[in-house]
Amino acid sequence: MIGKLTGQFDGASADNVALIDVGGVGYTVRTHPAAIERLRQGGAIVSLFIHTAVRDDAIDLYGFPTDEELAFFKQLMSVSGVGPKTALGFLNAAEVGPLKRAIAKGDAAMLTKGFGIGKKSAERLVVELRDKLADEATHAGTPVAAEHEDDGEVVEALMALGYRLEESRRAMKECDPAAVGTREKLASALKALGSRAKSF
Repeated sequence: MIGKLTGQFDGASADNVALIDVGGVGYTVRTHPAAIERLRQGGAIVSLFIHTAVRDDAIDLYGFPTDEELAFFKQLMSVSGVGPKTALGFLNAAEVGPLKRAIAKGDAAMLTKGFGIGKKSAERLVVELRDKLADEATHAGTPVAAEHEDDGEVVEALMALGYRLEESRRAMKECDPAAVGTREKLASALKALGSRAKSF
């Protein structure tokens, strides 16, 4: 069983499959867009924590830059009806911190509107993981209602202005970290969208 890969990052496909060269052997590892970006910026040698999914017709590797992400990925797979591809899809929609907080708060609407997760899936995540993640946050001394709690409202406001869900979520991620509250975050997201439009 592979627990971790350390080697050279040799690029990634459009569907976020990274190629890691370990001693001349290339491993294809499924991951999420933010992880790909970190791999690109990681220098000559990179590491990924690995989950190995064995099926009748294939062995798939799922990799994450941190042990925390791998642990959360496994938590997502503990939810009924969620396999590795679905769990990775959730991580494609949002970063680990905001996703954990939304589940811990029981905010299924944020999962649906802010991160684009289907309504039934969002409700299952909340029902099966809410208490576990809230307990984790309490033990770690991390408040459940943290700085990303306005994100869903901002994404909803952008969509009301005519932006698509995907570009609204991307703009939300590009917000100025110093922006606080729905109004400031919305202004920052609109600025990010304006800058992107000028670059074309």
